[in-house]
Amino acid sequence: MPEKQPMDTNLPNAARVYDYSLGGSHNFQADRQAAEYMFMLVPSTKKWVRLLRMFLTEAAVQLSEEGYTMFLDLASGLPTVEHIHSSVPDAKVLYVDNDPVVYSYGTEILGGNPNVRYLEADIREIEKVLNAPIVQELFGDNRRLAIGFNGITPFLSDEEISRIMAATYAWAAPGSKMWVTWETQAEGKMTPQWGQFLGMFEQMGSPLHLIPEVRARELVAPWQPDARGFRPITEWVGLQDYITEADREQVGLEFYGVFLEKP
Repeated sequence: MPEKQPMDTNLPNAARVYDYSLGGSHNFQADRQAAEYMFMLVPSTKKWVRLLRMFLTEAAVQLSEEGYTMFLDLASGLPTVEHIHSSVPDAKVLYVDNDPVVYSYGTEILGGNPNVRYLEADIREIEKVLNAPIVQELFGDNRRLAIGFNGITPFLSDEEISRIMAATYAWAAPGSKMWVTWETQAEGKMTPQWGQFLGMFEQMGSPLHLIPEVRARELVAPWQPDARGFRPITEWVGLQDYITEADREQVGLEFYGVFLEKP
């Protein structure tokens, strides 16, 4: 088991704030305080975070039912509260994150599960991820797999997303699939509360950039959306009335999910 990295628990961490928002226990007082302040600024935060995790669970189960037995999850965060290995326990899963503290505690959470590994790496250097020895160790030569890109696109630039899309498409075997979430907002919309909310992520070192839906549709290439296309996550998980107009926080918030495929 890797040695835990020293950390300042007085500083909030985006992954642990996310864990707290999901009702998890792997967080500290600073994380809880930051999360509660975010909830005050944007009351719908818990709903949106919960939708992201529900879609991840739905995607993992759907793909498992389609016959996928190997999952590469990019920018995984802490593998707690209904993550992939809990939803499809017989699958082989490789989690990836670049935060050494998240990696250390994530490995501890997994508890030596023989079907699951955790790779400490930055997905912005996607070629290093795909060529890491642990990938060969877990998946062998099989490159027909499911790739998770859940809840991470707003933390990346358009250029970084495009590079990840191109590299994973070239690396994966035909028949592979990727599921992606896109947190979008209406172009040019802003409120004081929303500005402060975004500022909190800046302070945690994880700037958040939401883009219009039309741009998200452009960035998936060369992967191709399957026949179901882009849909609000509420539709994917069967909760069409879960989000109200007030939950859109006057900036047109909408979270989309899409299954991509390599024919």
